[in-house]
Amino acid sequence: MTDYVDGYCERVAPGLWGEPFNSVSNLAFLVAAVLVWRLAEGDRTGRLLAASIGLVFAAGAAFHLLATRWAAVGDSAAMLVFALVYAVLFPRVFFGWRYSWLAAPAFLALTVGTALLGGGLYLSTLIGLGAFAAILGFARDAYWTHYAVAGAVFALSLSLRALDRDVCDYVPVGTHFLWHLLSGLVLYLVSRTIVLANRP
Repeated sequence: MTDYVDGYCERVAPGLWGEPFNSVSNLAFLVAAVLVWRLAEGDRTGRLLAASIGLVFAAGAAFHLLATRWAAVGDSAAMLVFALVYAVLFPRVFFGWRYSWLAAPAFLALTVGTALLGGGLYLSTLIGLGAFAAILGFARDAYWTHYAVAGAVFALSLSLRALDRDVCDYVPVGTHFLWHLLSGLVLYLVSRTIVLANRP
């Protein structure tokens, strides 16, 4: 688990500062966490989301600084934790569903299924954002546009993440840092939506 991981264009050797663009751009998650925390104004739902984003920041920082296998697992796990928390909050906030916790195993099953089919760990999140937009659109809830925009941004973010290795010869720093910036924006947008929708 302590094996060195060289997964991105920018990293060419071990060392804490082997990925400066990726490490600095990871701060986008910290900024998102702080903004959501302030927006929550003491609301526990909003602060839970802010703390979850903070976990994504901490895990991502560890991964891009240390570049070890255990840190890579932590990085992916933190993103999954946020997604599971969000999956539970969405039906509770928008529909008052008493059994909203069931959304967590459902989303986890979707994530495992799409990963086994070659879609990676994040395709399920894109599908989820599309589903949220469709569900709210069908319910004539104006917040559907928030998820449509977040889904479009996340689709671009995923594309840039996938392109990182393919553009090494032309863009030595790669495109992974853009994944951080756009994904940080997505986490802020969807968290802001929950915070606003949860207000009386």
